Amino acid sequence: MITIEELKNLGADVETGLSRCVGNEALYLKLVGMGLGDAKFEELGAALGADDLGKAFELCHALKGVIGNLALTPLYEALSDMTEKLRAREEADYQTMYSNIIEIRSKFWKS
Repeated sequence: MITIEELKNLGADVETGLSRCVGNEALYLKLVGMGLGDAKFEELGAALGADDLGKAFELCHALKGVIGNLALTPLYEALSDMTEKLRAREEADYQTMYSNIIEIRSKFWKS
């Protein structure tokens, strides 16, 4: 399991995340693990692979909310960028964006 110090070093806003858990470090770390382990990450990849941008938007938007509440800033920013591009149905290299999201997630998530 990742530590508070490691989260800080990776750019997470740990103070905000902890405040949302009333300072309960164990709860925060448990929620971080649950959020990073969310199956929606893999579902997002599948939706993008199927070129289902509507489904991809829904999944990405949901993940953005979870990760934002956990204050995992670098991952939140990557999800936000993809969410807005999907919302606008912009032409984009979504596979590369998704790969970047998964790479950032892997730095946070020690399963």
